[in-house]
Amino acid sequence: MKQIIILGAGQVGHSLAEALSADGIDITVVDNRAERLAELEDQFDIKTVHGFGAHPSVLDAAGGRDASMLVAVTDSDEVNMLACQVGSTLFNIETKIARVRARDYHETPELFAQDAMPVDMLISPEAIVTSHIQRLIEHPGSLQVLEFAEGRVSLVGVRAYYGGPLVGHELKNLRYDMPGVHTRVAAIFRQDRSIQPDGNTVVEADDEVFFVAAKKNIRAVTSELRKLEKPYKRIMIAGGGNIGRRLAEALSKRYRVKVIERDAERADQLARELPGNVLVLQGDSADDRFLEAINVEHSDVFCAVTNDDQANIFAGMLAKRYGVRKVMSLINRPSYVDLLQSGTIDVALSPQQATVSALLARVREGGTATVHTLRRGAAEAIETVVSGDSRTSQVVDRRIDEINLPEGASVGAVVRDDEVIIPHHDTVIHSGDHVILFLTDRGKVKQVQRLFQPSPLFF
Repeated sequence: MKQIIILGAGQVGHSLAEALSADGIDITVVDNRAERLAELEDQFDIKTVHGFGAHPSVLDAAGGRDASMLVAVTDSDEVNMLACQVGSTLFNIETKIARVRARDYHETPELFAQDAMPVDMLISPEAIVTSHIQRLIEHPGSLQVLEFAEGRVSLVGVRAYYGGPLVGHELKNLRYDMPGVHTRVAAIFRQDRSIQPDGNTVVEADDEVFFVAAKKNIRAVTSELRKLEKPYKRIMIAGGGNIGRRLAEALSKRYRVKVIERDAERADQLARELPGNVLVLQGDSADDRFLEAINVEHSDVFCAVTNDDQANIFAGMLAKRYGVRKVMSLINRPSYVDLLQSGTIDVALSPQQATVSALLARVREGGTATVHTLRRGAAEAIETVVSGDSRTSQVVDRRIDEINLPEGASVGAVVRDDEVIIPHHDTVIHSGDHVILFLTDRGKVKQVQRLFQPSPLFF
């Protein structure tokens, strides 16, 4: 069995430990805060080691000699990188993953060659969240936009609105309303309960609907579930930290961008360093009089991405009250995410959930290429690459209706070379296919992994 050391029991480490322990993986969490470790031991069946994770003796006590992977996700870039160096040099740990936030390190890739700093994978929560926000802005009306097969397929979550063409009608009407547009509704969540959709399922207003489609068809399918929103033009970003700055730079080429930064010195720095068409405003984004003075109501999108959850929540609520079309707030505390997204704030962004999704694809075996966790980890969307042949695999050269998928799991799309296939019951899976699966119960992940993993014992 694979043995993994997680260095850091903060929010990312906690979320990763939760996900991996649910997968039945043997993990040990290392941290120098005993109270964090005690909390983890109370919640999950895992081992913990108290100490400074980059120290050789501590990694040794955590099982460094037998570990196959080290995932260093403390709040310190330097500690994470040093731990990878120690894990490689002293214990020959095969795979080393480090959470690294500073852009300087990411912009100097030669530092991470195996003969330099032996880090096999760099994780930047800021870059992941920035990409997620960009996709949401590119697809007005969406709650989530997740990409698979190098962007050829997307899983999109939208809230069905009163008046949408499909609301009050059966899903099978999609094929008649949009001839030539191929899509599949992978899941519906109604009042926080999962509904396994079929052709006879009737979509209701306020349903959270996840559909799979080729990227070019997202807008057409969205229009069936809700009134199509006009493209966004004016973006206001509250917070000029790592995420706010990245986001302003990324969006400045296509949108009119304003950045609010509370700290005067940081605001001056941003004004000097950001592209000239980005307007930097110094002030408090959670002050209603300030927001009114800067005409926040003229913004199409308001993104609150400061380091303070409460400030992000309050600023988002104020922006919505002033009439901003779409409000997104960065929420570090996982328990707040689903609670807030069903209310005033349109999208609650969880950097922990996004980071864990990126890590799971690397940690898991069995051809897993991409993992996206949804609804605070209760559901998952997985891209797996099919391998083996009809003698060693339970899925190769078999029709989908012949595959023994567990309840709550469905095949949303198949990517074969450059072709995106929205499958039917008689679609045959081939070796080399990228299969996108949706699981409403992530407890079935191991069962799905075993199903798609070839075995010489299978006849």
